[in-house]
Amino acid sequence: MAQPLMPHATASWLVDNTALSFEQIAQFCGLHILEVQAIADDTAATKLTGRDPLRAGELTQEEIERGQADPDYRLKMQKEPDKVVRTKGPRYTPVSKRQDKPDGIAWIIRNHPEISDGQISKLIGTTRTTIAAIRDRTHWNIANIQPKDPVTLGLTSQRELDAIVAKAAKAAGIEPAPVDVNLAGDRAALITELRAEREAHAREAEAALAAEQAAQNEGEEEGETASADQGFVDPFKR
Repeated sequence: MAQPLMPHATASWLVDNTALSFEQIAQFCGLHILEVQAIADDTAATKLTGRDPLRAGELTQEEIERGQADPDYRLKMQKEPDKVVRTKGPRYTPVSKRQDKPDGIAWIIRNHPEISDGQISKLIGTTRTTIAAIRDRTHWNIANIQPKDPVTLGLTSQRELDAIVAKAAKAAGIEPAPVDVNLAGDRAALITELRAEREAHAREAEAALAAEQAAQNEGEEEGETASADQGFVDPFKR
């Protein structure tokens, strides 16, 4: 189901300007009812500025009035938000992650030297000058650059990285790593062998325990027999 472009801000506006129930607002905005309760109680982690869904064309006044009259009514989106279309150009990277780019570039250079500078530039969203400086170890911060997986750093997705690696490997004529077809069979055989060893050890332990118990019982029987043969012994008789 379509949701407002800014669900939390829209929920804040609906709480302040309508008599809709929290459940109706949560359902329309795609939020949990407790989130709407926190917005209403002004205990949300962030102070929100309300966003008018009427002006945005996502709701009509008639739809709001219909919801206010019937608490079980579910509001319907009048117009879906415009989809964000990515324009051509370098990939946008949040400011908080930009300092991680050199680490991601160094990781790609070390682990996938077949990837060209142009491909790295598009994948990470950086310049060829920066890539060349890291390759030549002339980057101004080269002493602090530590190769790190760009996927882990959040600079790209695993799917995009795999696609670039496959494309570069194909262009360079690099064959993919062979897959050991016997690996699954070897693993199954190892599991079977380990299971057999465990069962054998269990049987040996049971046999040892049974033998120990039998020896203990035999010793007790011999002691009882010896006492019966000796009869009563007077401790004061010499």
